[in-house]
Amino acid sequence: MENKDNYLETSKAERSVWLMKCPGLVSRSLKAPQLSSSSSSSSASSSQAVAKVILSIDPRVSSDDNDSSSPQFTMELVGTETGDVPKRYSMDMTKDFVPMSVFSETSQGKLAVEGKILNKFDMRPHDENIENYGKLCRERTNKSMNKSRQIQVIDNDNGTHMRPMPGMIIAAVFNEKKKAPAKTSDTKRTRRDRGEMEDIMFKLFERQSNWTLRQLIQETDQPEQFLKDILKDLCIYNNKGTNQGTYELKPEYKKATDGTNP
Repeated sequence: MENKDNYLETSKAERSVWLMKCPGLVSRSLKAPQLSSSSSSSSASSSQAVAKVILSIDPRVSSDDNDSSSPQFTMELVGTETGDVPKRYSMDMTKDFVPMSVFSETSQGKLAVEGKILNKFDMRPHDENIENYGKLCRERTNKSMNKSRQIQVIDNDNGTHMRPMPGMIIAAVFNEKKKAPAKTSDTKRTRRDRGEMEDIMFKLFERQSNWTLRQLIQETDQPEQFLKDILKDLCIYNNKGTNQGTYELKPEYKKATDGTNP
């Protein structure tokens, strides 16, 4: 007899689902209520709203006139755990994407199709919040760049641990020669947190408006593919012109970083 747990549940395969790409700040705010409500009953936590989506349509504009008559989507965070995070975001909708479906897996290993992607949304801070969002990003960048240093007092102050013992110098030279060829590319680089890395990128683009990929790798010491993924979301690549081969911030993020210029 076959185990039914190995089957893929498809009862919700035709359900329409939205795919939304949101900033790390928003993603953490949406997860916060779920974590804080873990001790409450399942019925109470399932009914708790974390955000609401507002659909705006202008009936005065004909759909044949221009694209401004298309529905406008706005998301507002309603949770109390958002702190200083801006509450209001614009959602740019597109239907031009490869057909996709959403899958889920339980802790018991059961697989299910939760639906198919109907619309894809890219979130960005609403115009009224763009300055606050930029300020918040800069504050988080400055905080991440200031690394705290600690001084540790050594109990044994007679210098025993600092005095080289016989054979230590030879061993150290041998190890240096042995480690020299291991100077490779991305294998030694450790990824930072995505939100922290975005803040650092904003800080760099405040310093200068255009960067090449190689310059950013040297500045951040991050893996090349990881940087490319972040640049794809935050920047525009210049294929021609005086800044050919460089990246610059998208217009909506330039508004935020320009707020610091005198």
